Formats: sequence, structure tokens, C-alpha cells
Amino acid sequence: MSRQNKIAVIGLGYVGLPLARLFATKYPVIGFDINQKRIAEINNGVDSTQEISEDLLKSVQVSENPFATPNNLGLYCSSNHEDIRDANVYIVTVPTPIDKHNRPDLTPLYRSSETVGNVLKKNDIVIYESTVYPGVTEEECVPVLEKVSGLKFNIDFFVGYSPERINPGDKEHTVDKILKVTSGSTLEVGKIVDDLYKSVIVAGTHLAPTIKVAEASKVIENSQRDLNIAFMNELAKIFSLMDIDTHDVLEAAGTKWNFLKFKPGLVGGHCIGVDPFYLAQKAQEIGYYSELILAARRLNDSMGAFVASQVVKLMIKSDIKIRGAKILNLGITFKENCPDIRNSKAIDVITNLQDYGAEIITYDPWANSKDVFDEYGITCYSNTIDNEFKKAFDTKFDAIIHTVSHHEFLTLDLSKYLKEHGIVYDVKGVLSRDSVSKRL
Repeated sequence: MSRQNKIAVIGLGYVGLPLARLFATKYPVIGFDINQKRIAEINNGVDSTQEISEDLLKSVQVSENPFATPNNLGLYCSSNHEDIRDANVYIVTVPTPIDKHNRPDLTPLYRSSETVGNVLKKNDIVIYESTVYPGVTEEECVPVLEKVSGLKFNIDFFVGYSPERINPGDKEHTVDKILKVTSGSTLEVGKIVDDLYKSVIVAGTHLAPTIKVAEASKVIENSQRDLNIAFMNELAKIFSLMDIDTHDVLEAAGTKWNFLKFKPGLVGGHCIGVDPFYLAQKAQEIGYYSELILAARRLNDSMGAFVASQVVKLMIKSDIKIRGAKILNLGITFKENCPDIRNSKAIDVITNLQDYGAEIITYDPWANSKDVFDEYGITCYSNTIDNEFKKAFDTKFDAIIHTVSHHEFLTLDLSKYLKEHGIVYDVKGVLSRDSVSKRL
């Protein structure tokens, strides 16, 4: 199957844009997204996810469709599906969320498959990167492609699966430096998909024998982390009752060469806090009720309430009245040094403390205040902390919670914002011991 690759990347979020930028260094690439605002900002050299610098993005951008000129390369972004009609490789990088009942929501995958199906041609290859349970690519997405395009799977068109391994906010382990799992619907297509990624991924690739194996490998990556963090969180609850510092225990245990160095914390985001539900749902469909995976999810989802209760106990011990107390929450994004607020568990800490009658003031220099209000209905201050609080408040705080360890927080003198008998609770366990009242 000889081909000159013309690539369309469907979905330009945390996964799609870095991937499109990387492929555009060697191939003609069109980035497609239905969000016209997102397309406009990218075309102006701006990436609001802060994964790609303006200079790096502009270095590969072209002003017109690169498919129109033979042997051209570069990145052109559009919200017009007609612009991707001449591609022969479609890479789908849309999110795979869960609904309010923690059930997989494949709607973005169905919609993007319809978009691709409308322009699919003979011998085209569609590669999915979205995290799913084993079987979704061939059993859910392929039928949509067939129905919309009128073409036959593995006769007229082919599919591949290469799970994303983006780590938002990580400037060291970028997409090209993380080994990539690949797969294809036939042996030949698997090799084509593998060669395609191998041409830009300097860390190399691993060609899985089937698409289902590749799908399963991705979903267990995050499930494994979820299980390990759940164990740390359970230890934190146990040691809190015994008045033992969990981080001191882990530091001592970590001196053994084969001890796995995980830490307790809030498990949110669109990967670790979501993907295990995909595997558990599929297991239930085939008659197996997952005990360990769902137990870990329940435990990790309980940590926001636990942190809030720990803060309240510390305040009571310091004779601080809870109702009406002013509490400063540092951080609302789901992880440090990243603007992504999706499925952030910081909101669980906030709402639980609000239930006690406390007033919570949230500060996060990485978050977009409008997005936070739209998503969670709370005000988030995001400008320089002194400027924000001098304008908004005439008092210091009864408690400060270090919820997300953005690098800006690590050098803050928290005593400047704390009342005389106020308390500091360090969820992340990274602040100096003498500056905090307790660590998770």
C-alpha cells in the first residue's frame, strides 16, 4: 500500500494540537476542530492549553491548505470539514468523558466518526487516539464510519489505534519523547501506522498485535495509577487516626529499592479519574463486576471530603469558628502547572467546606476565571495574589489550603495572608514542614 501521507487531526485539545504540530514538521497536516474560537486562537499562534509555545506553533503554521501543493508540509487549522476531504490519514483525538453516573460517554467519538465518515475514501486510514475500553474502535466507531461513508471496513478503508500519552503541563516528557503504542486493523496497516508514528516519535514505538490489545494497554495504565494512589490515600486516612505523618512514613519506606513511590492526593483530571470507569463498565457488560477498580475509584473520590474534614478539625483545635471563617484555597486546576480544570477534585474540597458554612476564596494563577465560573459556579482569582487580595479583602485568612502545587505557590510566604492562630493544610505535602499545620 504505497502512499504519500496527508494527515488530518480531528480535535485540537491537549492531545490533538501537540500531535498535529509534531506531524507538521514532516507532513502536510490539517488540524480540525468544531470550536471556531479555538481555531481562531491557534491561527493567531496562541495555545490556551499552554502546551505549545507561540514560537513553536508558528514555526509549522502555513496560511493555506497544504494538501493543495505536492510535497508541501506544515499545519493548517480549520473548522470547515471540507478542508479535510483530501486527507488519507485521519487521526481522532477527541475527549472520552463520563456522564454524571460515571458511565462512558462516547458521544464525541460518534460525532467525530461521522465527520470523518463524510469525507472517507478508498484506502484511507482512520487512527483513534482517544482512551476507550477494549473493542470501542472496531465495535463502536467502525460501524459509524461504514454507515456514513458507504465503504466496507478492511476492504475499502482501514483503522488503527494509538493511545495518547500526553502529560499536560509536563515540558520534559513531550509527545515526541514518550514511547508510542500502535496497532492496525490488519498486519499491513499496523506496520503503516507504526512507521507513521515512528517517523516523528524519537522515543520509538511498540506495535501491538491487535487494536484491542492497544486499547486495553492504555486503559490499564491509568487504572494502575489509580489503584496505587488509592492505597496511599487509604494509608493517609489510617495514619491520620494514629497521628502519624503519612509523608514521613513513605519517605522511610521509600528507602527500600523496590518500593513504589506514590503519594496520597486528589485524583481528578480526564485520565486517571475517568479511564478506570471505562474498563469497569466493559467488564460489567461481559458479566464481571470489578471490585478492586471501583473500590479504588470510590476511595479516591472521597478524598475531597476527607481533606475538608481534616481542615475543619484543625480549625476547631485552634479555636477558630467554622461558620463564617475565611479560607484561602490555593489551586483549582486538576494538577500543577497546567490550566486544565476538567474534573478537578479541588472543587470537592471547596463545596464540602462551604457546607460547614465557611467562606472559600480560591486563587489560581493558571486557571481561566471565566472557565472556572462556567464549569463550577465559583469565583477564581487569577492575577497576582497581592493585587487581587488587596483589592478584594481587608482581612487575613483563618485557614489556607495548599491544594495544587503550582510553582508560584512554592515560594509564597503564607504567613502574610494568615491570621495569628490560622492553620495551613498541605494537600500535596511539598511545602516546608515549619510552614504548615498538617500534611495529607
